[in-house]
Amino acid sequence: MSKKIFVLDTNIILHDHKAIRNFQDNDLVIPVAVVEELDKFKKGNDALSFNARAFMREIDRISEGRIFDGRGVPLGRGLGNVDIEPNHPFSPEFRDLFKDDIQDHRILSTAMWVRDNNPGTFVALVTKDINLRLKAKAAGMNVQDYLTDKIEDDRLENVRKEVLSPVLPADVLQRLAYGPDGQLDWRAVGKTRPGANQLYKLRWEESGNTPVVCARFDADRDSLVLVKASSAYGIKPRNNEQKFALDACLNKKIPLVSLTGGAGTGKTLLALASALELEKEYDQIILSRPAVILGNQDIGFLPGDQKMKMSPYLQPLMDNLNVIRSQFSPSSKQALKIDGLLKDEKLVISPLAYIRGRSLGKAFFIIDEAQNLTPHEVKTIITRAGEGTKMVFTGDIFQIDQPYLDQWSNGLTHLGEKMCAQKLFQHVFLSKGERSELSEIASKLL
Repeated sequence: MSKKIFVLDTNIILHDHKAIRNFQDNDLVIPVAVVEELDKFKKGNDALSFNARAFMREIDRISEGRIFDGRGVPLGRGLGNVDIEPNHPFSPEFRDLFKDDIQDHRILSTAMWVRDNNPGTFVALVTKDINLRLKAKAAGMNVQDYLTDKIEDDRLENVRKEVLSPVLPADVLQRLAYGPDGQLDWRAVGKTRPGANQLYKLRWEESGNTPVVCARFDADRDSLVLVKASSAYGIKPRNNEQKFALDACLNKKIPLVSLTGGAGTGKTLLALASALELEKEYDQIILSRPAVILGNQDIGFLPGDQKMKMSPYLQPLMDNLNVIRSQFSPSSKQALKIDGLLKDEKLVISPLAYIRGRSLGKAFFIIDEAQNLTPHEVKTIITRAGEGTKMVFTGDIFQIDQPYLDQWSNGLTHLGEKMCAQKLFQHVFLSKGERSELSEIASKLL
């Protein structure tokens, strides 16, 4: 098979600084316009800045003692060459089509120049920018999305539908539900040993489609264990998925939990209630979420100090805390406890950007809106976990605010797919909205 040439857009590198090693033995071209854009991201503490710096260091290391002369510099064994190409203008026939002198147009025009100067070779622009992909198609340029970190549809569907619903004899279910040990041999539900923390809605033949017993496969016990409808700090599960979610969040043997689902399904509320219920077990409870900024603006453009700047992004977490506090009277022990945790900073609501570099020991860490994180960012956060730390990631993979992520490539999806069947991890997909009847019908119909 003949070599191909791929021209990379800036967002590919900002998404994955190791992307240049994921194109097999094909050659790569980095337009100078991309290097100019990366220079704007080199200062900062967020993931984009980290990726920009890491990529520039790698390119500098690879090209040491060499020059980019059009033939490229070898990336290593089994890989192709990488070349940095000066910007080239559009050919006369496209100058009137793309009049604005912007970086996207410089990248596109350079990609078209590479194509025109390599006849007989497949050349494609690789970008996560949908608008740029449409412009490239309009100009007759081959264009592709970055597919290396995308989860396939069938694997994504498996992550979302992780609950099995076998039919069992009534006496077997009674043994699980009312037996002294609350467990059942996995061979009673199938011939193949389940993966760790596999969830079940068990029913008996006469019950129709109504599940009657919830269970989870405990790999340590090598058995299905009964999942009971427990409560946490005044919050009780309203459906079976919430029952699974609360059980996972309260289980100290499962330090990594992923809760996905639409708005109003109770993901963040259940995680926070569990943290408060277990607060004596942890030195600190940390609630965080990524601050998704519109355009290229940083939070610095907002008025006030750090707390005021971050307030709009962290308010949804505060709303969930207020829901829990509203279960009790203002003078109750539970409400005063929440106020005391906030005052003593044992309960902290913090921007996710300030977590980088910390080692989180014996903390209950809730990361909300995790669908707006890249796989690399999720990995970075989890590697912050010290001894005794529990992490709960919540989010809706169909409500993504980052322009270069989608339901197949975001960090929350990757977490559920890559960690599936690990003893230290459990994923629960919550499908039913419980915020209000109005919220539920709006979610379905609008």
